[in-house]
Amino acid sequence: MVLVGDVKDKVAILVDDMADTCGTICHAAEKLTEAGATKVYAILTHGIFSGPAISRINNACFEAVVVTNTIPQDGHMKDSSKVQCIDVSMMFAEAVRRTHNGESVSYLFSNVPY
Repeated sequence: MVLVGDVKDKVAILVDDMADTCGTICHAAEKLTEAGATKVYAILTHGIFSGPAISRINNACFEAVVVTNTIPQDGHMKDSSKVQCIDVSMMFAEAVRRTHNGESVSYLFSNVPY
């Protein structure tokens, strides 16, 4: 893994579509810390968190790992104080409603329904 750019004395935010066992994202967080990042956050669309994932998150240098509820996260949040969840159910419901009614879904890119 190669870090591009200078993170010394900066807050680093890792963004990914999903994390399963969290090996790669925890390794990236370690590299950022070694390079001088003051804080490291992860933002994930889908937190699968199988196998050793929660243990890895708990032992990693993350301030927080923020995920959506596209996959239930209640158990993961109980097992790790670092896991935080954003509820996207209203957004998905509105996208389904718009699709069903033949309305624009791209409208939601700039107009959040809640």
